Order: sequence, then C-alpha cells, then structure tokens
Amino acid sequence: MIMLAYSLVCLIFGTTFLAIKIGVDAGAPPFFSAGLRFFMAGAVLFLFMVIRGKASFALLLRKEMLLTGAALTFGTFSALYWSEQYVSSGFAAVLSATGPMMILLMQTAFLRQKAPAYSLIGCIIGFTGVLLLVLPGLAVDVSPLWLIGCGVILIGECGYAAGAIYSKKVTTTLKSESPVALNAAQMMHGGVLLFILSLFTEKVQPEVFLSFKTAGSLLYLTVVGSMVAHTLFYWLVAKTNPVFPSTWLYISPPIAVGVGFLFYGETVTWITVLGVFTIIAGTILVNAGALKQLLLKPKRSTPQAQSAADGTYPRKQIL
Repeated sequence: MIMLAYSLVCLIFGTTFLAIKIGVDAGAPPFFSAGLRFFMAGAVLFLFMVIRGKASFALLLRKEMLLTGAALTFGTFSALYWSEQYVSSGFAAVLSATGPMMILLMQTAFLRQKAPAYSLIGCIIGFTGVLLLVLPGLAVDVSPLWLIGCGVILIGECGYAAGAIYSKKVTTTLKSESPVALNAAQMMHGGVLLFILSLFTEKVQPEVFLSFKTAGSLLYLTVVGSMVAHTLFYWLVAKTNPVFPSTWLYISPPIAVGVGFLFYGETVTWITVLGVFTIIAGTILVNAGALKQLLLKPKRSTPQAQSAADGTYPRKQIL
C-alpha cells in the first residue's frame, strides 16, 4: 500500500502541470481558475477537519495563515498558471523543481545558515540545468513571453521558498494544529488572493468553464491534484517519515516531460532531457542530508530527519 500510494503521488504530481496547461490553453483565466481550485480544495479539506474535531474556524483568522497562503499558494501558483500560457508543461515542471535550491540560497543569504558544501554544489549543478533548458531557446526565434514565462516561474519558486521557510516557524508556533488543517487554511487564503488578482487583471466569462477541457482540468486539479494527492502525501508521512514522500520531486519532472510529449505534442530535445536530469541531480545533492537520514533509518522519523527535511526541502505542494 505504501508503494502504491507513493506511485500515485508521483504520477499525480507529475501530471498536474499538463492539466494546468490544458486548462489555460482552452481559455480558462489563469488567476481565477487557480483561485477556484485552491479555495475549493482548501474549503472541503478544512470543513472535513472541522467536522472531525481537528480544526476550528478560528484558525482562518490567524495572520500566519494569510502570510503563508500569500507566499506558498498565491506567489507560487499565480506565477505558474500565468507562465503556462507561454511555457510548455514539461518546462514548467522542471523549472519548478528549483524550489529546494531557492530555499537553501535564502537560508544562506538571509538567515546566515551555513550550508554544506555538497548542497551549494547541488545549487550550481541545478542552475546549470536551468541554463541548459533556457539558453537553447534563445538561439531560435522564440517569443519574448516564453523567456519572461521561464523567469516568472523561477520568481514564483522564490515565493515558494520564502513561504516554506516561514511555514516552518508557523508549524512550530501552531504545533497543536493538524498539518492538514494548516495547509487547507493557507490554500483558502491563497485562493482568495488569487480571486482578488483576477478581479483587477482578468475578464472572467463563466461559459469558458462549460467546455470539457476547462471543466475537466479544474475538476482533476481540485479533486485529484489537491485533495487526493494531498491526503495520500500526509498518509505516507504518517506511515513512513517526513523525507520519503518528498522524494516525489525527483520522479515527477520526467513524468511531466513525458506526458507533455506523449499526450500534448510538446517538444522534447536531448538538451531538454539533459537539463531535466541535471536539475534533478542538483536537487538530490541539495537534499543529500535528508536523504542520508532516510537511507540509514528508513523506519523511523528522527528529530534529525525532521530537521533535515524541514531545513532543506519542506513538503513542497504541487496540489
């Protein structure tokens, strides 16, 4: 059951990028559809936790949930949804894998936390992979919006990194609260902020969501991508440890590139493949400390393993 759940998490997270791409290509307003997805998923999960007596509505009034939602959900996914109008789903997935590297750089630059040499080398390797993905596109006649889209995804990952670092403090402060409830609450706040951004930047036509592609994309992302994958992820954390479920990051980018190529006709070159595996190699090095804990003590969730997981790679949500 553990391996089945893990396989499903990797597969679902790897296909969410294509689902986003299909929706925005079909005309769904990126900010509004992202807001609708996260608010609905967060609301259903939060109400479920309230009914079970594991959360209270007072949690929604805490400023920590607003700040976390602004960074983790609003910052990350406003950038991702907008960019996928111009960038392929496979590219978006691989560029999104730079999140742990952004965390490490922020911890080193702003929090003055000393990083191991292998982690810094991992950052260099990872960003070399980014250059392998982006630079060949500059040699051909690409739209300026393609290049801007790549940059916006990386900026969104900076927002994710800031939110992940802050969420570590929040989970310590609110340690009596369920992690599922905390995540659901921040998704709701992030969804509301996405609605506000949409109000000022988009003209929403309700009939757009009546098409099979837009409705199917939204339903898949909300139910499967957010609620099912989210539940499976936390079940894996409970059954194994905080590190093992997060290794989906190394599996999902190749899946995203593959499904985009097979089912949506996205272009894949040998340089793209090289960039994918270079970024994954860099990410593995960044998380080497946490992975070492996983390999040495696979059946125990030690404080050191928790610290390593939270410090270098908090549980990234591609929900």
